[in-house]
Amino acid sequence: MISGANVYRVFEAIIPLYVAMLSAYISKKWWKLFTPDQCSGINKFVAKFSIPLLSFQVISSNNPYKMNLKLILSDTTQKLLAIFIFIIFVKLRYKCSLDWLITGFSLSTLPNTLIIGLPLLKAMYGDEASKLLSQIIVLQSLVWYTLLLFLFEVRAADEIIPDPTDSSNESEAPEGIQIKPETDEVKTLSPRGTKTHHILRIVGRKLLKNPNTHSCLAGFIWALIVFKWGVKLPAIVASSIAILSDGGLGMAMFSLGLFMASQPKLVACGIRMAALSMGIKFILGPALMAISSYAVGLRGTLLSIAIVQAALPQGIVPFVFAREYGVHPEILSTGVIIGMLIAIPIALAYYLVLDHIQ
Repeated sequence: MISGANVYRVFEAIIPLYVAMLSAYISKKWWKLFTPDQCSGINKFVAKFSIPLLSFQVISSNNPYKMNLKLILSDTTQKLLAIFIFIIFVKLRYKCSLDWLITGFSLSTLPNTLIIGLPLLKAMYGDEASKLLSQIIVLQSLVWYTLLLFLFEVRAADEIIPDPTDSSNESEAPEGIQIKPETDEVKTLSPRGTKTHHILRIVGRKLLKNPNTHSCLAGFIWALIVFKWGVKLPAIVASSIAILSDGGLGMAMFSLGLFMASQPKLVACGIRMAALSMGIKFILGPALMAISSYAVGLRGTLLSIAIVQAALPQGIVPFVFAREYGVHPEILSTGVIIGMLIAIPIALAYYLVLDHIQ
């Protein structure tokens, strides 16, 4: 059973995040210290600067040569199952809206593993759990956040590219966005193929300019070098990255507090949507992970670790991206706030049930 001292260590990791969030909330709501433009600028700083450096630090510190392939496969299978389920849901209910696919995918498969997960899983299953969870964190930063950014960019590009099959759509692109005339090569494509070609070109250019893309790739390459030849970054460089990246999650929570203060009510998405998001986060996510893990052959403690980490609260990074791109940030902010409040009892419930079953 988890000791009181270990539970206290988990709260030690969580409470500073709430301090950052409440400081921002008070500063905006009561003291009026920040304008909407300044709040947006702070979130952009987090999305374009703090998170990329944090991703580099996380990815580069993990040994890519010692990854648990079954755990990675189960995590990947869970993500693909979630995408499939929400594509079907969107097709049936929301007329192919990418917004709900992105939001559902974020809620069900992208937990807060870095701050809450590491101390909690270590308290439950020991040091080995921390090493395994670190691998999931790396995969999340390297692959799934990149996929999330890709979906955000596709959604953004789809709003500025006119549908070539709609002859009445002659609206101009937003200021600063230029759509180049079709080349002869593009004209040979079908109308729908032409639009897809334009979207992919725009998305490709945006991702190549996004600091998150470069930081993830650089972190992975550096990890290959470090754990192959034992090379280390110069102390000055390592300390510079650490100073800037350590504040990444704190700044993300600060941005969350500013967003909360700008909303007319504390539960920004409403009680019904909050309940639905909690169901997706704490029931659907772990259920998909249990199915995926069992299917790839995870058993015993490894299976328990995979399921419990899936029951962790909503990660803060998807909220930062959702606010940056304007895709249901009110739902993801509620997922973070409420999820962190109820995370420990829910994780303990999963821990006890799984321990009893096994």
